[in-house]
Amino acid sequence: MKRELYSEEHEIFREAFRKFLEKEAVPCRAEWEKARIVSRSFWKKAGEQGFLAPWVEEAYGGAGADFLYSAVEVEEVNLIGAYELVGMCMHSDIVVPYIHAFGTQEQKQRWIPGCVTGDIITAIAMTEPNAGSDLQAIRTTAVKDGDAYVLNGQKTFISNGFLNDLVIVACLTDPRAKPRHAGISLICVEEGTPGYQKVRKLDKIGLHAQDTAELFFEDCRVPRENLLGAEEGRGFIQLMVKLQQERLVCAISSMAAIRGVLGWTKKYCEERVCFGKPIIRFQNTRFKLVEMYTMAEALQAFMDRLVREHMKGTDVVTETSMAKWMCSEELKKTVDQCLQFFGGYGYMEEYPIAKAYRDVRASTIFAGTTEIMKEIIGRRLGM
Repeated sequence: MKRELYSEEHEIFREAFRKFLEKEAVPCRAEWEKARIVSRSFWKKAGEQGFLAPWVEEAYGGAGADFLYSAVEVEEVNLIGAYELVGMCMHSDIVVPYIHAFGTQEQKQRWIPGCVTGDIITAIAMTEPNAGSDLQAIRTTAVKDGDAYVLNGQKTFISNGFLNDLVIVACLTDPRAKPRHAGISLICVEEGTPGYQKVRKLDKIGLHAQDTAELFFEDCRVPRENLLGAEEGRGFIQLMVKLQQERLVCAISSMAAIRGVLGWTKKYCEERVCFGKPIIRFQNTRFKLVEMYTMAEALQAFMDRLVREHMKGTDVVTETSMAKWMCSEELKKTVDQCLQFFGGYGYMEEYPIAKAYRDVRASTIFAGTTEIMKEIIGRRLGM
């Protein structure tokens, strides 16, 4: 079924971005895997080509494009299986929007232009060793001391953890606040700030080139003007407002990854001969592929409608939570089934399906687990 979400201009942009990835990302992926990090030079090239936060207004150095340009980028990254570039999508469509939506004019002028050029790579630090989906359980504190906040605490599972030049830290500026979430604020910490330590890259099952780190803040003095939005106690609300887009981006990623994996698998099944005929001629293979293609078609229709509603400003928290868990869980099942069709070759690193198998497993976990999504949906439906 032909998609009607994108205009001709979006498709021209898609072609340009795809060529950029083929030239600047695909040849480097093995090197990035070994180094356990995407090179900063790639980020700079992406910025020079206008591929970082393309929605930012011209006043801050952006192109002033709509959200669909971001969606195109997220899709193309996942269609080619460059899952390690999740950090780039997170920077452009999850972290920078916090600064744009909630930052003071001075903060926006100070940071956003660098975010567009690739001179400033961003991260957001919410998760702690004992606080994941339950943000109210965070323990990182920020205490006023003259013209600064003194941060103390630990964050973990932070994407762009080593690359970042600017990290938005969820912390308690009032640990005694009741309810507890009223004491949460977001503070922006810049690279080189004394007491800010990028402790270690975490060894993960997959997404090896996407740097994920533990961060420590030990008597870290941050200027008070780095409080995002210059008003304490607004952090939890700010996070809740932006989670709709974060989960939508995750769902778009999973949906595109499904389509990418199905494309590789169908091609392989057409070429792989067993018992004298291509394995796609076996009924079991055809039926399984048909089932996966049918589910993908239905989910894509839902996703395209959801993107439209999000762009209108509609409250679709319930639906984006549905999409996040459905698409990520379907991706997990699809990759598992597709790898089976590759047989022993599916277990070899030289085939993209093997990389997909280890990389996409995190999709049902990050940005809120499947179980948390269902909990949110249940509450919003009055259950």
